[in-house]
Amino acid sequence: MADVPDECLESYDYFFRPDLLAGKVAFVTGGGSGIGFTIAEILMRHGCVTVIASRNFSRVQKAARKLEEGTSQKCLPIQMDVRKVEQVEAAVKLILEKFKKIDILVNNAAGNFLCPAEKLSYNGLKTVFEIDTFGCFNVSKAVYLSWFKEHGGSIINITATLSLAAPAPFQCHAGPAKAAIEAMSRHLAIEWGSHGVRVNCVAPGGIKDTVGYAKLGGKHVDLSQSIPLQRIGTRRDVADTVVYLASDASSYVTGVSLIVDGGAILSNGPFLEKANLALSKL
Repeated sequence: MADVPDECLESYDYFFRPDLLAGKVAFVTGGGSGIGFTIAEILMRHGCVTVIASRNFSRVQKAARKLEEGTSQKCLPIQMDVRKVEQVEAAVKLILEKFKKIDILVNNAAGNFLCPAEKLSYNGLKTVFEIDTFGCFNVSKAVYLSWFKEHGGSIINITATLSLAAPAPFQCHAGPAKAAIEAMSRHLAIEWGSHGVRVNCVAPGGIKDTVGYAKLGGKHVDLSQSIPLQRIGTRRDVADTVVYLASDASSYVTGVSLIVDGGAILSNGPFLEKANLALSKL
C-alpha cells in the first residue's frame, strides 16, 4: 500500500500561545511520516526545535525540509533504528552536542500490519514488540540517562486504543505491544518523577490521512457514524494533545494515557462491526 503523502498544514489556528514551546528541543521518533510528521510540525509551530528520526534517512531528510519550510523552525533529521541501542545512544549524543539539551521526547516509532492471530508468525510478533515496546524503552532510557535524570523533561508515548474495551481484530501483535507501553509508562512515571520527568501516553483511535486508517478500511466504509463525536480524528487532534503534554500546562500530569478517539471506545461494538465490514471489502 502506498504511503499517505506528508505535507504541512495549509493553515493553523492556535489554541495555545505560538511561543508556548519557544527555546525547547524535541526528539520525535518516527517523525518522518504520518502522525509523527504532524506532531513535529505542531511542536515547531509553537517555537520548538525538533529532531526527527527514522530508519529511512531519505524520508526524514525530505520531511525535515518540508517542516522547516512550513514552520520556519529548525528540524534535524537522523537515521536511527529504535531497536539498536548503539544507534539510539549515538543519536542522543549527537542531539546534545548540537542543541545542548532535550526537553521533550515523543516515542512514535511503530510497526504494524493486519494479520489474523493464527497466521501471525513468531518473528512478526517479535518484530512489533521490538519496535514498539522495546524501542520506546531504549530511547526513553538513553534520553533519561544522558539528560532527563539531571534536568527533567517530558516523555510522551504514542500508543493506541487497540486493546481498550473490545479488542480490535487482526491486531494480536500491535494491541499487546501498545498495552505494554502504557503499563511501562506508569512504572517510569513512578521511578523518574522525583527527577522532574513526566511520562504520559497519547492513545489515538482511527485517524484519517494515515496508512493505518486506510488499512482499517476507512476508504470503503464510513466509520464516523459509530463514533459519538461523529467524525474521524485528524493528525492535528493527536498533535495538539502532544503539545499540551509537552508544555507546562500539564506540569502536574504524569502516568496517564489521554485517549484521542472521539469516544469510539465507548461504542466499540458498532465501531468494530463497521470496521469488520470494511476489512471484508479489502
